[in-house]
Amino acid sequence: MNAPLRRILTTAMALSLAVPLAACGNDHQEPAAGEKSIGLLLPENKASRYEDFDRRIISSKIASRCLECRLDYHNAKSSVDAQRQQFDALVKKGVKVIILDPVDAQAAGSWVDAAAKQGVKVVSYDRLTEGKAAAYVSYDNEKIGRLQGEGLVAALGSRAATADVVMLNGSPADPNSPEFKKGAHDVLDHKVHKIVYEKDIADWSADKAGEKMTEAIKNLGPAGFDAVYSANDGMAGAIADALKSAGVRNVPLGGQDAELAALQRLVKGTQTFTVYKEVRPEAKTAGDIAVNLLQGKSIASLTPTTVTGKSTSGIPAKLFSAKIVTRNTLQDTVIRDGAVRADLICTKDLKAACESLGIS
Repeated sequence: MNAPLRRILTTAMALSLAVPLAACGNDHQEPAAGEKSIGLLLPENKASRYEDFDRRIISSKIASRCLECRLDYHNAKSSVDAQRQQFDALVKKGVKVIILDPVDAQAAGSWVDAAAKQGVKVVSYDRLTEGKAAAYVSYDNEKIGRLQGEGLVAALGSRAATADVVMLNGSPADPNSPEFKKGAHDVLDHKVHKIVYEKDIADWSADKAGEKMTEAIKNLGPAGFDAVYSANDGMAGAIADALKSAGVRNVPLGGQDAELAALQRLVKGTQTFTVYKEVRPEAKTAGDIAVNLLQGKSIASLTPTTVTGKSTSGIPAKLFSAKIVTRNTLQDTVIRDGAVRADLICTKDLKAACESLGIS
């Protein structure tokens, strides 16, 4: 074959591969690029779970179900304005399904409603947004709060009835926080002597939690409380540091999320328990629901219950269960399930403690 003919055939083949759908008819219209995408908007990067687990698992699930789909991911880094801009940009691109974990559920309601009028379906993830969400995937948050309260009561043992407790709750802008708090109060208000200091911590800020713990120690005295409720593990780390700095020891401290640093504190004995929420099934279900919605398929089998928000009722939902993890149950929970490898928990300085706990 001579060179000019080879060039002609090569060019023709390239053109045929580049525009295979153009030959199907002049009345065929390709969907906008955004219509093949699923948006994923996560709220912050202070808690390690979002980047380490949620994003990765959701992305993998969508890729396994929909080869032509693209995940359009953004993290708001705790900024409501940033998340609104990210949400609006996805809608403008033509994205028809958005998985949204709202920074501020109330603020997000107007975006969700406006998007719904344009045919955009929002899967509310982990936190229930206001507005007309197409589905909700999360945990029974009041039950998690009750688990936290029960964890503190169990740690206090026979001292519980006379114990005074410090409570540091999550962000008021997070719709899950009041549910965690209510669940915890449902237990603690009947099982301990008194809540002697209680604050909500804006943005789930570890720094602010540490400051409030230091304030509580100053106001109450190092012996003025018997246990500390921390709404999550990120805050619990700063609280543990504040307790250590004040010389306060052997005070039960609970958290939530089973973060690696918290699991290491369990081994050290500076945190008493955490709540293990299996991110994998939650994230996989969100990915499955998003793909089904994009493809016009039913989500009924994926959402066996419904929930009611402040502005919308009957939202199809899937709510998962959680469990308490202590230093004695690490091996049979997060390690057994493959959520965290034993070698990541058991660093050189924790090797002996891990061996004594049978962690391998």
